[in-house]
Amino acid sequence: MMWRDVVTLVQPDQERNEYGEVAGGVIENVEICANRLSVRQTEFYQARAAGLKPEIVFEVRAAEYAGQPKLTYEGTTYYVIRTFSKNGEMLELVCSRYPMEG
Repeated sequence: MMWRDVVTLVQPDQERNEYGEVAGGVIENVEICANRLSVRQTEFYQARAAGLKPEIVFEVRAAEYAGQPKLTYEGTTYYVIRTFSKNGEMLELVCSRYPMEG
């Protein structure tokens, strides 16, 4: 499979102990290969009905994604609003530029 794009998976902020130290060690952001896809029409309307605004979809290897809530692509931060496993090996990350509340 040809990979056309690179995204950086962004780890959530680390919890700090009472001394201000990062608990559990340092976790780095991870740069992985991906394919940028268009948001399908059904995906768009279903998400809009739930108050979300999907803008872009990335196809990545499932083994490389560890549940990171954000990613960056071409200087823009996106929030992962939904994941979809295509075949157990590949995963689609449906993303929005707007932060998720909650």
